[in-house]
Amino acid sequence: MPETFADRLLDWFDRHGRRGLPWQDPRTPYRVWLSEVMLQQTQVAAAIPYFLRFVERFPSVAALAGAATDEVLQYWAGLGYYARARNLHRAAQQIVARHAGELPQDLEALTALPGIGRSTAAAILAQAHGLRFAILDANVKRVLARYGAVPGWPGSPAVARPLWALAESLLPQDRLADYTQAMMDLGATLCTARNPACRSCPVSAGCRAHASQSVALYPQPKPRRARPLREAQLLLVEDGNGALLFERRPPAGIWGGLWCLPIAESSEDAAEVLHSRYGLSASPAGTLPPVRHGFTHFDYSLSPRRLHAAPAAEALAEHAALRWINIASEPLPGLPAPIAKLLRQLRQPQ
Repeated sequence: MPETFADRLLDWFDRHGRRGLPWQDPRTPYRVWLSEVMLQQTQVAAAIPYFLRFVERFPSVAALAGAATDEVLQYWAGLGYYARARNLHRAAQQIVARHAGELPQDLEALTALPGIGRSTAAAILAQAHGLRFAILDANVKRVLARYGAVPGWPGSPAVARPLWALAESLLPQDRLADYTQAMMDLGATLCTARNPACRSCPVSAGCRAHASQSVALYPQPKPRRARPLREAQLLLVEDGNGALLFERRPPAGIWGGLWCLPIAESSEDAAEVLHSRYGLSASPAGTLPPVRHGFTHFDYSLSPRRLHAAPAAEALAEHAALRWINIASEPLPGLPAPIAKLLRQLRQPQ
């Protein structure tokens, strides 16, 4: 019997696959779920230290469900795309409330949880339980778009449909956990976005893009739009004791739920914003170089404005969404990465 796609891939995986990843031992549903969510927007090497810290503090679904949102975000800070952490937390609470603390072994029940899509649910079921489900993450989309010479941008539903069909048609009958990892490894290590190693690829013989020498044409990129630039002010408000004012961001939107320095529109007067929002009087005390940060759909430029608060500002400590923190001597909460970087620079001796 001729070797199938899965046979060749698994043979390659046995010799070259990535092993010893922290979520592989033990390969529990919770650890697989957490790793899949972290790896949605993060490379494996970058995700590992975050994963290890996270599972040390939150070793189970119940531990995550019972934690405060602030603490969950603090352990996520630096990974970006913070909706992932908020959805993890909400999903854990629902799992405890509705599924006795265990991730369900059902695709429909899993995808009903916040932040778990079809591919993530399939990865959990295949890797943690050995069930026969296909995944379609970014790496696998690239592999299959080339293998089947599927035209178009894989992010569109019209292109995703034939990719899902191809993914399901190639599934083996057993070794689903290894096969799922092998698909991800193939895209991450050989069938890369740039300079793919086709000569080393175990399935190149059946790859339609390779046969037509058109690998570079697949998958087609997302139609590009000009990235808009948004501008705002970042308010560094210091009280008489050297503490800075921090504000919890709204649950939705940029850096949702994280603590941050107050932000004002670029056209607004910073002192007037502080007075109208919080009844706080402050006087300007200089500026710092702009902080630039790129989001998926736009660039963000923040102009730091330093202000000295009036003595009555200490009364704000009673406001649940506001905190005074001395960054030189007190621990910082979970902060957006560019804000944390700015504050680390301010901590350094001038």
